[in-house]
Amino acid sequence: MSLRARTLAWWLLALLLAAAFCRLGAWQLGRMHQKQAMLDAVQQVLRQREPRPLALAADAARARGYDWAAGEGRFADAPAVLLDNQQRDDRAGVRAYRVFVPAAPGATPLLVELGWLPLPGDRSLPAVPRPAGVLRVAGLLAPPPSRGLLGAAAVAQPGGVVLATGLDAGALPALLRQPALAPRVLKLDPALPLGYARDLDILPNTLPPGQHLGYAVQWFALAAAVLVIALLLTLRAKRKRGTRTP
Repeated sequence: MSLRARTLAWWLLALLLAAAFCRLGAWQLGRMHQKQAMLDAVQQVLRQREPRPLALAADAARARGYDWAAGEGRFADAPAVLLDNQQRDDRAGVRAYRVFVPAAPGATPLLVELGWLPLPGDRSLPAVPRPAGVLRVAGLLAPPPSRGLLGAAAVAQPGGVVLATGLDAGALPALLRQPALAPRVLKLDPALPLGYARDLDILPNTLPPGQHLGYAVQWFALAAAVLVIALLLTLRAKRKRGTRTP
């Protein structure tokens, strides 16, 4: 292969790699802006904390939005849902959810996050007793946590719980003996004397915006490095050709 052909091959490969790295960097930037917008929306809701009806959880137009909601109702006589693969303070555990039926006539049941529970080494699942009686709950209405790479599988377990890798409002109702579930969940106010360790973090077990920015910078730096290497190889080849010319 001639020097010119080799040089063209180097540059073609370099440009393809640089384009791929730039695309990955742009994707990371997109994720950064998306998550920052989510955090900004939540902060605005938390600053105002104007209670809205729990029935708003079933509003399909607000399925990806955030609202502060409050209302009375009862926890349904249905299995608890344990969301698997949840880290807190570098410990493995699950997030516990139970079905809550608002007192408002015709309101759609929704999942309420009661908090995080640790898993022992043998991964025996914790019991999540159903709170009894009429209760008033309040918290942040939010889309369910990201399903991640594992998808949204849910399997009934011994002991009356459902172990899930994602909260799919379309698949869970049958396991929970409910006609339907609202597309959003209620992240229970940590100040309420109910449930377990919890917070209002909407990005648990996922990368924050700053880390996406860091990865974007790395991908763009790799793209630049590939082009610089291609340039250096081209210059080196030209110098070698010059020294060989009589």
